[in-house]
Order: sequence, then C-alpha cells, then structure tokens
Amino acid sequence: MADFDNIRLEKGLYSSGNFTKALASLDPDENYKGTSLEGLDAYQRQLKRFDIRVSGAGSDVVDKFFKTSDSAVLFPEYVSRAVKQGLEQADILPGIVASTTLINGLDYRSISSVPSEDEKELKVVREGAFIPETGIKTKENLVSLKKRGRSLVASYEAIRFQRLDLFTVTLRQIGAYIARTLLKDAINVLENGDGNNNAAATVSCATANTLAYSDLVGFWNGFDPYELNTIIASPDMTAKILNLQQFRDAPAGLDFHGTGKMVTPFGSKLLKSSAVGSGKIIGLDKTAALEMVKAGDISTEYDKLIDRQLERAVISCTAGFAKLFDDASQVLSL
Repeated sequence: MADFDNIRLEKGLYSSGNFTKALASLDPDENYKGTSLEGLDAYQRQLKRFDIRVSGAGSDVVDKFFKTSDSAVLFPEYVSRAVKQGLEQADILPGIVASTTLINGLDYRSISSVPSEDEKELKVVREGAFIPETGIKTKENLVSLKKRGRSLVASYEAIRFQRLDLFTVTLRQIGAYIARTLLKDAINVLENGDGNNNAAATVSCATANTLAYSDLVGFWNGFDPYELNTIIASPDMTAKILNLQQFRDAPAGLDFHGTGKMVTPFGSKLLKSSAVGSGKIIGLDKTAALEMVKAGDISTEYDKLIDRQLERAVISCTAGFAKLFDDASQVLSL
C-alpha cells in the first residue's frame, strides 16, 4: 500500500490542470481497496492526513489548511471543489447539453451535418447500387470560448478563523454565479446560433401576445424528425404555460400539490430561466441540439491561494457552445 502520509505536496501538482489526478498518480486509489480508506480519492486522503474537516458542524477554520506548507497546497483544490458544488447545484446545463467536449487550448472547430429531407430517409438499396451518404464537415467558424469568473475579495486575516463550512457557502455562491452566466451563453447560442448562420427558426403564436394550447401543439409538431423533449421558458411564459387549462385541471393540480412535479407540455422537461427573453420559449431536442466546449475545469489562481494572497485571486471557467443539428432547436414567440 502507498503511504499517503509521506507524499510531498507542491504547487507543481496543479500545473496539469487536474490536481486530484496528478495526486492520484502518486497515490493510486486502487491501493486502498478493501481498507477503511476505500471510497476516498487522493485529495480526500490528504484531508484525512492533516485532519482537516471541511464540512459539518465540527468543520475546521480556514487557518487549518495553512498549518504546514504541505497542507497549504490543498487549499486551492478545496476552493475549486466548493465552487464546483455551487455550479452543479444551480446548473441546468446538463438538461440541455447533448455533448461536452474538453480541450487543452482555446481554439475549437465543431462539426456539422445538415442532411436534406431526402437524405434523412433510409431507403432500400438495391444490390450493387450506390449507398446514400451523410456528409459531416467542420464548421466554418471557431467556437467562441469565454472566460467567466469571480475574484475573492477578502484578506487572509479576515477569513482565517472562519469555519470552512461557512466559507464553503460563499464559494458555492461563486459557482452559482458562473452557472447562471454559462446558461445565458448557452441560450444565446441556441437562439442566435454560434456564428455559422444557424440561428434557430422562430415561430409566432397565432394571436399576438396570447399563448394558446394550439400554439404549443403546432410548436411540438414542427420538430419532426426530432423530439421536443426540453423547453426553456422565460418566467412570464412559464406562468402562461402553467395557467393553460390543459395544465391546471384537477388531476394535474393534485399531482403538482402532492409531488411538486408539474404537468408539462407533451411530457417535455420544462425549465424556467430569466436568461430567455420575455415572451419567448426555446424548445429543443436535448440529445441533438447543443455541444458544450470547455477548456479545462474550474480554474483557481493556486499560487496566490497557497501563498495566502486571497484578495483578487480569480476563480474561473472557460467554456463555449456550438449548435449541433440546426433544426433540433426552435423558438416560440408571443
């Protein structure tokens, strides 16, 4: 078994962009199968080594990380994980992203396939005859990656005696801010395209400023051969949908009050977001509409954090979005 108590921790472990993976190369998880430490990753074993409790009523103070130079190296990873928790808790992106691509640089060109109606059909191929083709090519324009983040604005002296459990709450809020901003970027690409002349088709309600059930039926019907399985609506449109008679009859009301689950249009997942413009609904086939491109995971200025220079230490995420199949997302507008 590897002796995790004697591993030398240093800043260089962050240079690969994945601290836990670099640490696990020195202290493999498989060495702990069948022991009391099974289930802990390499970072969590180091917390145990230095007896640092980051959560719960008995959590330690921030200063506990800085008792030794080795334990101080763990602090940026703690910050990244806390921010990531907040990002995941507030994040609805997994509900609208078909594929996530991790890259090492800042330049990325996605692929596209725009088959004609005839090419979407799989016809009978006679013996020796030409088999129909589906063309896949790279897009003309690169995916636009944006760096989104926040700075910690606090001196080490101001937070050194704060409980980690409380400090985590603040860090999770940073993650929530990043999640909301990424969602705005994703919705903008779904609606306006990714710079490759692929803005979503927009249809209007039959009666201006009025949403009727028949409008939703027509919207749903226009997705063939894709499936309208996800709807992102502005708050005002979410209210209009839920106030339609078809979604507030007695059985629907009983189910909502009993389970908290809304009856949604045609079984689609209904997501409410103020990032969608007022009077608009974005419908999509979650399996085919959007690609998320990330240049690494949550990034922290680890040098500053390890050296206790918390003020203005930036926590960020660099990501962008690309449309996959153009017709897999559409907009319904009042």
